[in-house]
Amino acid sequence: MNALLSVSDKTGLLAFAQGLHALGIKLISTGGTAKLLASQGLPVTEVAELTSFPEMLDGRVKTLHPTVHGGLLARRDLPEHMAALAAHGIDTIDLLVVNLYPFEATVARPGCSLDDAIENIDIGGPAMVRSGAKNWKNVGVLTDATQYPAALAELQAAGHLSEKTRFALAVAAFNRISQYDSAISGYLSALDLPEDGQSPVRQLFPGQANGCFIKLQDLRYGENPHQQAAFYRDLHPAPGSLVTARQLQGKELSYNNIADADAAWECVKSFATPACVIVKHANPCGVALGEHALAAYGRAWQTDPTSAFGGIIALNCPVDGPAATQIAKQFVEVLMAPHYTPEALAVLQTKPNVRVLQIALPPGGDTAWAQGRNALDIKRVGSGLLMQTADNHQLRLADMKVVTRRQPSPEQLQDLLFAWTVAQFVKSNAIVFCSQGMTLAVGAGQMSRLDSARIASIKAGHAGLSLQDAVVASDAFFPFRDGLDVVVDAGACCVIQPGGSLRDQEVIDAADERGVAMVFSGVRHFRH
Repeated sequence: MNALLSVSDKTGLLAFAQGLHALGIKLISTGGTAKLLASQGLPVTEVAELTSFPEMLDGRVKTLHPTVHGGLLARRDLPEHMAALAAHGIDTIDLLVVNLYPFEATVARPGCSLDDAIENIDIGGPAMVRSGAKNWKNVGVLTDATQYPAALAELQAAGHLSEKTRFALAVAAFNRISQYDSAISGYLSALDLPEDGQSPVRQLFPGQANGCFIKLQDLRYGENPHQQAAFYRDLHPAPGSLVTARQLQGKELSYNNIADADAAWECVKSFATPACVIVKHANPCGVALGEHALAAYGRAWQTDPTSAFGGIIALNCPVDGPAATQIAKQFVEVLMAPHYTPEALAVLQTKPNVRVLQIALPPGGDTAWAQGRNALDIKRVGSGLLMQTADNHQLRLADMKVVTRRQPSPEQLQDLLFAWTVAQFVKSNAIVFCSQGMTLAVGAGQMSRLDSARIASIKAGHAGLSLQDAVVASDAFFPFRDGLDVVVDAGACCVIQPGGSLRDQEVIDAADERGVAMVFSGVRHFRH
């Protein structure tokens, strides 16, 4: 058996090559890889010796030769293929170990030049991988160091790789080539090359979008039982994102569970202090801060107990026994938190259908607003995509502009910030009433902002909550004073909105007339 090893990243290679040599497998290699193996006393045949053709063009050409590709592509079951190899003195290559020039890492570096990027486009590596993977029935192709241990163990146990293993390796190999080519296409098609010889400018959105996603699981169905569905993750998921969650117990997650869980988790990790978010049908129906999980959950649940039934609960703090006991009294679909005490897990095990997820907060800590968030948002439309930078804007006190005679108190300013954060995760048109770090009412997803405001006040009445002296966040400006009058009539004393309407002054005058404070954020938070 012959093995060709040609790698850029040499992690784990030496131990793997030593294991192959111990099995009597002949080692063939190129350049730096051959030097490494020889320096450790391993017998290795250089590709240049095999092909009788030296490496040239600074290594750009070394494996692009019939001796290499003939050895990879020849079908062992076709006598004419084997006769052709014999006629030209070509040996078969039965195992190929290749990883590619680090193009992705190169272009990720600040200040990467086009010349640097071009020189890190691998040619011979992908060509060999494609040849070997095409002939997977005869050739095992390893493209990642994580594959070495299992492959070596199988060779040691059986003397060869099984057909199932070779096919799985071939699939992984073609996936890797796809990812590599996508990265090259994405980088190059994002460059605007000036005609005057100046350095190219890298655009945010490439000329061709090439998404690479890894399937995590098939789902029982999609939004509705007649739809099929699957759950995928990014090729390199951000720490602290939903796809990094570990399910500790409960039924299999559904399509709707995952969508709502993402909405809840993205909202709750926006807060720097212990917080709870309850989501139903993609909208927060209760959000609150608290000293600990039990307090935060209790206050969030009070906002809308009816909607919280069968909801998705996310906490950004550890769940202990008392919190789990209280949560377990309700019908819960999914519970998410960064940590659970043993007592909490014991309580939750009495509710075996509850899906319990553990997700580490982003490494930047719970104050790192954009950590673990998507950089881009993508929405599918008929035969196309809409792509935009994600809405990761964080409002700060210094950004808030008071536009009325009445000034908010320091406590009200904090509540306005809290309400504004919640509104960012509510479907537009969004109206959110809050007080003392707790939502009192949420009006979501209506075609009219007036209707959202009215629905919010109605829901507060159903929950038995007073909106007197509450603060209100509106995700977009009030086009007329009528929306402001509705929230003030309901009890609001402070309002935060983006501003930017042609009738801003009319709305400001109305706020002064009603004796309420109004703050402009300068930023809109539509969420469609």
